[in-house]
Amino acid sequence: MPRKKSSVWLRGFDLLSSALGVRPVKPPKAAKSGLKKRGTKAAATSVLKPVIKPAAKRQPAVKRTAARATPSGVPGKWVRSFHSAPPLPGHLVNHLAYELYLPASYSPRAGLPLVVMLHGCKQTAASFAAGTRICKLAERAGFAVLLPEQAKTANAQRCWHWHGDAAQTEAPAVASLVAALVREYGFDDARVYLAGMSAGAGLAAQLAIRHPRLFAAVGLHSGPVFGAATSTMSAMSVMRRGSREEPAQLIDGTVDVQTYPGMPAMIVHGEIDAVVARRNALQLGVEFARVNRLVDAQGVLRVGEERAFERDGADYVDYLKGGRLIVRVCVIRGLGHAWSGGDPREAFHSGRGPESTAMLWQFFRRQKRTT
Repeated sequence: MPRKKSSVWLRGFDLLSSALGVRPVKPPKAAKSGLKKRGTKAAATSVLKPVIKPAAKRQPAVKRTAARATPSGVPGKWVRSFHSAPPLPGHLVNHLAYELYLPASYSPRAGLPLVVMLHGCKQTAASFAAGTRICKLAERAGFAVLLPEQAKTANAQRCWHWHGDAAQTEAPAVASLVAALVREYGFDDARVYLAGMSAGAGLAAQLAIRHPRLFAAVGLHSGPVFGAATSTMSAMSVMRRGSREEPAQLIDGTVDVQTYPGMPAMIVHGEIDAVVARRNALQLGVEFARVNRLVDAQGVLRVGEERAFERDGADYVDYLKGGRLIVRVCVIRGLGHAWSGGDPREAFHSGRGPESTAMLWQFFRRQKRTT
């Protein structure tokens, strides 16, 4: 029997709401069964029992996820702490939890590069590290990894607030955290890189655009186009369809392109992503081509060259200047809303497609911020 259109629509709404941190409210099953016997002692018992039992069953599942998410097989140091960032308007404190991985080769005088990783909704710093395998690569390549973590008190689904007024997002707190740890641990401030997944990619785009002198390059996986969403409802529309405005003009409304120092970017997206439509990736490509002054206000190439090609089950669009890769858009065939080439045992990570973590580092390592 074919599924009703209403059930398909509700499923899509649930996926989008999860990515935005909106928790759908559903009546408990116990309440439904209790309606038939309202006013009796048996009815009260039937309502209470189903509510109490599932809570006890969910506890072991949480423990198993936490244990699996703990990075293993790496000899470096794993630090968990929090950073007191400048408080937001109307708040007294602004604590941001984070996890920091220091490879075995770390020393305060080494001046290692730093890769900042922003997780997506329903993820933690540890689960994102495990799913992307970023710490194993950091050990081999010799860089540190910083994973800020959204608090459940800030968002029940651990989603970052990536749309609306930038001052009300977590972007200022993350920028403050990065600057503080670069000073404290002696990381190379010219080689600080930023990457994010889904809502984390949305926040990473905010940080990259608004703090170009803090990061040398950015990587955005399964992320929404920058600057088009001003509210939760408009954010849902952007995720499903992309922006109705010209992406280059969205950038022009945010920064002065002529004086902007530029921001190399790599954008990765799943072809069949049902949460954030792949059109967002193509529009992000134009936006970052614009901030690097490669295209004009209509998105037409004006400097350098644009190349489109296929490789290893993915479609690429590259923007180059003087033979140097500045912006790359990679759309992976058959991939949904998941980190490509990750650990499939972790939610929102897939073994399908090229290994995004390695691709991002190969792109990052060739970039260095100039003053």
